[in-house]
Amino acid sequence: MSYDIAIIGGGIMGCATALRLAAGGMRPIVLDQGDLGQGASGVNAGTLSLQIKRVKLMPYALKGHHLWEEMGTAVGFAKTGGYTLAFTDREVDLLHERQTMKREAGAPITFVSNNALRAAEPGLTHAVKAASYCPEDGYANSALTGQYYRGKLQDAGIAYRERTPVTGIDRVDGYELQTPAGPVRAARVLLAAGAWLKPLAALMDVDLPVNARINTVSVTERMPAMMSHVIGHATGLLTMKQKANGTVLIGGGWQGKGTPQQGRGEVDVAAVKPNLALAQYALPALGTARVLRSWTGFEANVPDFYPLAGTLPGFDDAFVLGCVRGGYTIGPSIGQLMGDLILGRSPEMPLFDPGRSFEEDRP
Repeated sequence: MSYDIAIIGGGIMGCATALRLAAGGMRPIVLDQGDLGQGASGVNAGTLSLQIKRVKLMPYALKGHHLWEEMGTAVGFAKTGGYTLAFTDREVDLLHERQTMKREAGAPITFVSNNALRAAEPGLTHAVKAASYCPEDGYANSALTGQYYRGKLQDAGIAYRERTPVTGIDRVDGYELQTPAGPVRAARVLLAAGAWLKPLAALMDVDLPVNARINTVSVTERMPAMMSHVIGHATGLLTMKQKANGTVLIGGGWQGKGTPQQGRGEVDVAAVKPNLALAQYALPALGTARVLRSWTGFEANVPDFYPLAGTLPGFDDAFVLGCVRGGYTIGPSIGQLMGDLILGRSPEMPLFDPGRSFEEDRP
């Protein structure tokens, strides 16, 4: 059987694109080297905070938030509101500068007094010098990503193959993808494999400037209620939330070890310790909590830290989607936009040319 498009990568972005394409009349197939939604889409902290999104990506994050809310309990969605904290004068300046820009970009962010913060979160340290608040912030359960999208693909009648790595991509009247289970034929191809985009594109003789971060997340034992909002830090080096079962998830982009080609990343204890120390400083009651587990997940990026979303350089029937900081939040929305592009429609928001000139840009 030949398909209209083969999507390599069964994370949020690949699956969201497949659903949009099927709704538009195309017949896609999704291929993943592991299980659906178990890469970066399934191992992140699940934070859905507009306060930590980049200014230029705010319209995509706002749309993504709306789509996560529509998914609701099926993905463990909870809108709790969120506070971002500053402890030093430098952090206060950073907080006001960044959050003001994000508010101007459309996020409903306000600055709150210490009295208001303590009334809402009495367990936080009194060392906070400034704080911002966004009522839209919350979280979902990233561990449910694969289950959710597997069900959606099945409901839409979309073919998918898990544990099916693509080892070769040949131009044969469209594309022929080589897999251990045999070849897959498709008229078009979309590369949506996150941190594995670079070796995939190399199969098509395209060099994408993709790097990978190895973010670490930790979870504590079940604890009495200590906080009811998502909590972050002005530097972006802390996110934490207490789930309904009492466990506390702690992240913030602290780095582990390894590369995507080596398989799962390795936790670096030297990086976990300051992450946990910052969390305990913000919420002193965490000092009595035991950490049950820490794990890593790969996050792909290019030098300017904006997405790759568009036609693969040198091709008119091959596409690439990925490399988004905060991709968990905007994945559903940018996947829909990518589907519109492939369907020949005009996306409601502009995409990000993979063939652009890359210059580092990280505000």
